[in-house]
Amino acid sequence: MNVFTSIGRSARLCLFAAMATVAVPAIAQPTPQPVIPQPQTIIPSAPQLAASSWILMDANSGRILAEHNSDERLPPASLTKLMTAYLVERELNRGTIKLTDMVNISENAWRTGGSKMFIEVGDQVSVDDLLHGIIIVSGNDASVAMAEHLAGGEVPFADLMNQHATRLGMNNTNFQNATGLPADNHYSTAHDLARLSQHIINDYPDHYEIYSNRTFSYGGIDQPNRNRLLWRDPSVDGLKTGWTTEAGFCLVSSAKRDDMRLVSVVMGTNSDEARAQETQKLLSYGFRFFETMKLYERGAVLATPRVWGGDNNELRVGVDEEVFMTLPRNRNEELRARLNLNPDLQAPIAIGDEVGTLEVHLGDEVVGERRLVALENIEEGGLFKRLFDQVQRFFSNLISNFTD
Repeated sequence: MNVFTSIGRSARLCLFAAMATVAVPAIAQPTPQPVIPQPQTIIPSAPQLAASSWILMDANSGRILAEHNSDERLPPASLTKLMTAYLVERELNRGTIKLTDMVNISENAWRTGGSKMFIEVGDQVSVDDLLHGIIIVSGNDASVAMAEHLAGGEVPFADLMNQHATRLGMNNTNFQNATGLPADNHYSTAHDLARLSQHIINDYPDHYEIYSNRTFSYGGIDQPNRNRLLWRDPSVDGLKTGWTTEAGFCLVSSAKRDDMRLVSVVMGTNSDEARAQETQKLLSYGFRFFETMKLYERGAVLATPRVWGGDNNELRVGVDEEVFMTLPRNRNEELRARLNLNPDLQAPIAIGDEVGTLEVHLGDEVVGERRLVALENIEEGGLFKRLFDQVQRFFSNLISNFTD
């Protein structure tokens, strides 16, 4: 069963299939006026950056707006700490740890080289302070301390990192440590890091504010966030910088303007200033030429198809997640939705069962597809109801085949 729907600016579902025809008197029609074609939005090519690899993604819809070598495996440097922080946030959300928990600082954590939060051996430091130290000042010592606290050491923690990378679809990523310090077989890609950033933003929004902090002070030492765009662009509120000699200067940023949030990843630039400038080019391009619309809320009822043999004749069908679409600006009136429903739904049906697909069209192009799921349980009907439905279904199919 295919049902086309139109999506207007309000993003509400509008069914336009006619259910009956009614005769009306003929009315004189006015002389048709010539139609002046309206120009479509012209999208220029994405900017070319002085970087090894980059990507620009909408954080809600997941649509990629620009990319270059985005699946090339590269050393991620301290961008690694995005996964370290993500796992800390996950455990906080699960309730296995609390921000007020105190972490014992080992000599191993204290001795870790590179950028530091400047914790001392034998100190007890809160999870809250360590998370801030990881995100804002890229503390390698804080990262190792949390790895030891959560998994007993960096090696088992790296195994956890890789398991979650697989779960998130980061198919070109492998972590050897929690810091991003150079190590053989430690790599990621711009695409994978954008996907991880999307999860950081959407999965644990209660902790995302940390990424926008410009400074962090611990032990009487004030340190700045190295993301220059936090000072230059008020719409930028994250995420993480990285640098090693091998990786070059890298930056993962996110910015929100109105209801649109973008994530950019730039890897392998030649300076701190260059990674900021190249990132700004990507963000400006995305916000200038694209817009993101929320089409449907999670749980929105999009159709009520017939169900055979159930204790209810109709099933409420919809989406189990919010549906966003990113498209060129000023083309939202061209959006249509097509509901491809399974033509022969039979009870029993459980909440969450897939019963079809939702296709979103922009003109003749399919720009998105989502599962259609049952929003309620339909149990089997009684014996008489099932027999009656079998007869009705037989004649329904017979008539349908005849008319086809």
